[in-house]
Amino acid sequence: MRPVLAVALAVALASRAGADEDVGSYAGTLGTRPALSGDWNGHRTHLAERGVTFDLSLTQIAQGIVRGGKDTGWAYGGRGDVVVGADTEKLGWWRGGRLSLEFEGSFASDVNKQTGALNAVNSSQTYPVTDGYGVSELMLTQLFFRKLGVVVGKVQTGSDSNEFAAGKGDAQFFNLALQFNSAATVTIPYSALGVGVFWLPTGDEKFAKLKLFVVDSNGKGDSPGFDTVFNGETTYHAEGRVRTLISGLTGHQLIGGAYSTKSFTALEQNVRVVIEDRSLQKTKGSWVLYYNFDQYLYEPERGSGRGLGVFGRFGVSDGNPNPTKYFYSAGIGGKGVVPGRPLDGFGIGYYYVTVGHPVFTGPFASASLLRDEQGVEAYYDVAITPWARLAPDLQVVKPAQKRTVGTNQGGVVGGGVKPINTATVLGIRLRLII
Repeated sequence: MRPVLAVALAVALASRAGADEDVGSYAGTLGTRPALSGDWNGHRTHLAERGVTFDLSLTQIAQGIVRGGKDTGWAYGGRGDVVVGADTEKLGWWRGGRLSLEFEGSFASDVNKQTGALNAVNSSQTYPVTDGYGVSELMLTQLFFRKLGVVVGKVQTGSDSNEFAAGKGDAQFFNLALQFNSAATVTIPYSALGVGVFWLPTGDEKFAKLKLFVVDSNGKGDSPGFDTVFNGETTYHAEGRVRTLISGLTGHQLIGGAYSTKSFTALEQNVRVVIEDRSLQKTKGSWVLYYNFDQYLYEPERGSGRGLGVFGRFGVSDGNPNPTKYFYSAGIGGKGVVPGRPLDGFGIGYYYVTVGHPVFTGPFASASLLRDEQGVEAYYDVAITPWARLAPDLQVVKPAQKRTVGTNQGGVVGGGVKPINTATVLGIRLRLII
């Protein structure tokens, strides 16, 4: 982390005076400031006014399977995140540019593999990889004529933004299936070297944005990627999102798709692997199409981020190598609607995965190990202070894996096999904005 912060600080200290604008203040008492570490004696706000921002957070989750799954028990883990941004125009360098860097890492443990589910019940623990760290984003974004832009570097391509169901498990839902369309987890790498173009039809990114990325299919969040970028396995990813107004209330519509030329086994890219033996048949290429929407039903002030609304997602893939053939999710979410609690949030969501059964080899060739997966989650995020958020969470998941995998001495399926029942998972999350 030290070299990353040193580079970011060098950028900040090299800044020249730019046009001042209201970017908000980090000042205040311990109970009212937006970040735990405050304003750094005035330097943090000063840097933000000149285009250099630092967003630091630490998310800790204690979570336990109290019934069902492969096994009951509790685990504790966490994730640290450092995001640095630099606006080249405000720095006095050139117009329309932005440099961004994200360094993140997870530590300790989780119960993800103990549920038997394809989707992580603690997705925060999977970024950038399970129990690891790395620079998951280091890129230059350049805007031309206020509408056309290019992106180059190590990028995070799978945004799938949603007002009430997004993030990385550090805010809103814990479960991956209620933050992202899990039909895309095999085809689209989380972080990879690549290039992209985007178009803002009105010049306002909040109104509409169309983008196309070409990235290395083998990219990983914990490695630079130069050893695989020229291997010829490429992912092409396109996505468009537009803001809508229905009866004067804000909503969004998003559609996207991707195709990869990589030769996959069905679960190798999915960090939520639940099959103990990876004797899966290779398949060339993978594709996915996905859609999501969000719509406010109650919005006291347009664009404020406060209100109550609904969301939904749908995805379809090749089904092999992708284990998720069809994906559905829906739910409700709210932010700042409880009287006297302007920073609190809550959500209730449901998801369903139609599994496209992968082809096994060896002793598992004729085994039926997977079934359709579904789950429900409810959380309430309490703002203890603006920088400290505590969220209790409940999940009930019927996992895709039907039983544990085992073989006897003759290599025949059956040794050590036991059924995997619906898992009840309790959790609590503490997020500190530093």
